Amino acid sequence: MSKPDPRALRDAFGAFLTGVTVVTTHDADGAPIGFTANSFASVSLEPPLLLVCLARTSRNFGPLTQAPGFAVNILSQGQKEVSNTFARPVEDRFATVDWTVGPNGSPILSDVAAWFDCTMHQIVDGGDHVVLLGRIEAFCNGQLNGLGYARGGYFVPELAQKAVSVASSETGTIAGTVATQAGQVLLLRGPAGRFALPSCVLASGEGPDQLQTFVGELAGVTASLGFIYSLYEDRKTGKQHLVYRCELGPGDIRTGQLFPVDALPLDNLVDAPTADVLSRYASESVLGNFGMYVGDEQSGKVVSVGKGSS
Repeated sequence: MSKPDPRALRDAFGAFLTGVTVVTTHDADGAPIGFTANSFASVSLEPPLLLVCLARTSRNFGPLTQAPGFAVNILSQGQKEVSNTFARPVEDRFATVDWTVGPNGSPILSDVAAWFDCTMHQIVDGGDHVVLLGRIEAFCNGQLNGLGYARGGYFVPELAQKAVSVASSETGTIAGTVATQAGQVLLLRGPAGRFALPSCVLASGEGPDQLQTFVGELAGVTASLGFIYSLYEDRKTGKQHLVYRCELGPGDIRTGQLFPVDALPLDNLVDAPTADVLSRYASESVLGNFGMYVGDEQSGKVVSVGKGSS
């Protein structure tokens, strides 16, 4: 059997959705050190044990493996920048974060979802990594949702839940559809005569049923929502945008205009994110292999949904 390709193996490992932590301790001179890690797991309740993995090539390898203990800080969903700071080769990673010394002596970051202050229980060889087993001496559950990580990118569980329930914020989620009838895409005339996706603002507590009803009444035919196609934040407005795929039933369309997938007015759309959504839809329609985009209006990830799914 051939040896697995390291890059391909790393990508496969990345399919596992994890939380994001910052592991902290003090070096021999008493200076705080820490690094971002998602290879964290609970091990035992009795005795109370957890584990994290540390690369042998890490600059923190020596200080951490020689330390009497360490803390694991589970980052909350608003702490992406904290994660990035502790993942980069920053000289003083603690300069831009609030922290205190925990009951067992390791640095504890503020506003985390939870923290665990541990003594070093055991160090286990793990190939190009070591496994640090920590015995939990003190902990705190911050009651905040954690920050997620998968396929090399962050995700926020709260937003993932919004993607399922379309639960909106106080200012409302803008929910739209790539609505198709017999292979043609329904678009509406927007400002300055440019085309837009059929969309509405969902108030707090409203869900996919409201969007489906809206599109059906707008088009004058039955509407059936399918998979979520795009979930992104417009950083300029602070709005969350949620786009579903939608299949329209037979009949004359009451409002809007149908366009063949290969003749979409990509140069006459209301904004760049809409153009990105429809460009991707046109491309993926060729093979019928659709994905879901998660990110912001400029960059993000496309996660595979499945061939022929609607």
